[in-house]
Amino acid sequence: MSRLNAHEVWVLLLGLGILIGFARTLGEVARRFNLPSVAGEILAGILLGPTVLGSLAPHWLTVLFPGQGPNAIVLHGFTTVAVALFLLVAGVEVDLSTIWKQGRTAITVGLVGMLVPFCMGFALAWWLPQWAGHAPGTPVVIHALFIATVLSVSALPVIAKILMEMNLYRTDLGMVIIAGAVLGDLAGWILFAVILGMMGATATHTLPVAAIILLTLSFAAGMLTLGRMLIHRMLVWVQAHTTWPGGVLAFALTLGLLGAALTEWIGVHAIFGSFLVGVAIGDSPQLKEQTRMVLDQFVSFFFAPLFFASIGLYFNFKSSFDLSLILTLLTVTVTGKVVGCSLGAWLSNMSRRESLAVSAGMITQGSMGIILGLLALRMGVIDERLFIALVVVSVVTAMISGPFMQRILKREKSVRLVDVLTAKNFVHRMKAVNREEAIAELSQAVARTSGLSAGPIEQAVLQREEIMSTGLGKGVAIPHARLEKLSGYLVGLGISVEGIDFDAPDGKPARIILMILGPLGKESVQLDLIADAARLFRNDEIRAKALRSAGYTEFRALIKPER
Repeated sequence: MSRLNAHEVWVLLLGLGILIGFARTLGEVARRFNLPSVAGEILAGILLGPTVLGSLAPHWLTVLFPGQGPNAIVLHGFTTVAVALFLLVAGVEVDLSTIWKQGRTAITVGLVGMLVPFCMGFALAWWLPQWAGHAPGTPVVIHALFIATVLSVSALPVIAKILMEMNLYRTDLGMVIIAGAVLGDLAGWILFAVILGMMGATATHTLPVAAIILLTLSFAAGMLTLGRMLIHRMLVWVQAHTTWPGGVLAFALTLGLLGAALTEWIGVHAIFGSFLVGVAIGDSPQLKEQTRMVLDQFVSFFFAPLFFASIGLYFNFKSSFDLSLILTLLTVTVTGKVVGCSLGAWLSNMSRRESLAVSAGMITQGSMGIILGLLALRMGVIDERLFIALVVVSVVTAMISGPFMQRILKREKSVRLVDVLTAKNFVHRMKAVNREEAIAELSQAVARTSGLSAGPIEQAVLQREEIMSTGLGKGVAIPHARLEKLSGYLVGLGISVEGIDFDAPDGKPARIILMILGPLGKESVQLDLIADAARLFRNDEIRAKALRSAGYTEFRALIKPER
């Protein structure tokens, strides 16, 4: 059996260590400047690849990252596994229930938000193929379908991280964006799988194109129906009989790699299978937020940087950089997303500001655009010049999405928690022992001072909680809802000594529980209050003092800002 010799092992370990360490470092630097970490990770690969290191010290590039031979094959194997696991995590972040629970809004935003940029991208590539980077030898219809697809998908993992950083992830606005992106991504990946099937892109080339497409659609339908139910039952057993988190991690990774192997055999690439397995796993109510976070961190801090940094090792960004092509694709994708998502949100009776905020949140292609581009390049659908353009567009759209949303949602004077919290709505020592009892107790407190009945308040908050749990982590939860009969905003706040499980990402029970009630059609004040609470209680010292406060007056003095 052939194996790496001592020198090749030494070089492999040295190269991997430098690549991952450099990628993680620049990824953290990028986050410090409010940029997506993928931007820093790709930059690390560019600096270590032919673009920079290859120009300054080509010998060291050849030594550390050889383009041929056993080391190159092993590195390619590592990156293949890395991207498959990254898509597994991306699939786990897809919560199909958010689509059904958001109902018409999610479907309208997702489909219209994808259809408009899809049509614009297809028209550009069909009528002006030279402006869309058409490579000679590729059928125009295949190229047009690919351009349309890649310009219409959104990067769900990047969107989720942006919303978390802006304290919008668990708001109604955040859920509309997430649900729309989920629906668009599912449609985009299935369509891309069909495109690969049309290309007959299979490693063995033993299956006809019609069989590839049929098997692909059958696998997707089966995994999202029967597969979901089977995985849910298996997950219950795994959590009951194995240690946490190792049992669930092993279960998810095993199924993800098996799904990847199946779709690779079918002929549509391994990542499609791992993505669908991730969707099926993530849709199970048995999968806790803390488990999702552990899986995400396991992949995001090793495998994802390895994959994105490796992109820069294979391509020369300087020689293949085409500014006019980049600007063309960037204009089409941003215009298409803004028009499509805004129109979808407006048709769902969202306000003008909220509609624009939804479109800003769904602009980013991020990691999804890069992965689609790399697959298309390897399948011969596009050339290196177009791939470099897609990488730049993906990074730029990921960079502008957050600031664009902040600009749209910015108000002259924000409302703070101290402005609306009253002594009568403050429960100093809650009696509740679970989530339902906590919501009922705060609903009764708010009802006594608002003239509303506690029952409808409790029902509305519980229904919102079913869409996505509102545990923020660090012992804080912010259940909220909108009510027809309200004209203003009401809040109730309770302190729980023992803590109550709100399925927070860090697994910690909530001890500070803030209920926010607002009118239908208005999101701005709710976003202000959630952001203010998240800012306040993120501080360990303030949170500890809040839990020790003797009553409302001491608590109010603690959260009141200095003038």
